[in-house]
Amino acid sequence: MDRKNVITVKGNPVTLAGEDIKTGRKAQDFKALNTALEEVRLSSFKNKIKLIASVPSLDTPVCDLEIKRFNDEASKLSKDLVIIFISMDLPFAQKRFCQANDIKIVKTLSDHRDADFGRKFGVLIKELRLLARAIFILDKDDVIKYIQVVPELSSHPDYDAALLALKNIIK
Repeated sequence: MDRKNVITVKGNPVTLAGEDIKTGRKAQDFKALNTALEEVRLSSFKNKIKLIASVPSLDTPVCDLEIKRFNDEASKLSKDLVIIFISMDLPFAQKRFCQANDIKIVKTLSDHRDADFGRKFGVLIKELRLLARAIFILDKDDVIKYIQVVPELSSHPDYDAALLALKNIIK
């Protein structure tokens, strides 16, 4: 199911391909690759609260700041929390980025092979085959508790709103 006029890239509307997911629903299991080229699924993080951030590429200024902020702030909130950043970047590039920027807590996954996450979470930009900037927070049972799809791809998410939602779920 394609959706138009949800987000823009440099002011131009693009098409998001995939599911139009809603809060309160259980997230579909997805598969992506970690930096060791191993397949990882959402179900690999059972019994964890999950903050999943989809980004177009880690090698952009906004994504760089976003991953660093969540690595620093959100990671201190709970041992029951896993922070996952998903992009279409190749696993090699993700590994290099994390090593160069001392990102040790956030897990990075690549959706480049199948775009499975992008389709199941409705953030695959059809025209660019990149992921829209979005934040999803799932409880320990994989129920979607919070969704923030950033309207302009080059804009920052509302960090404060996402962190507040996360704190409320952790309580």
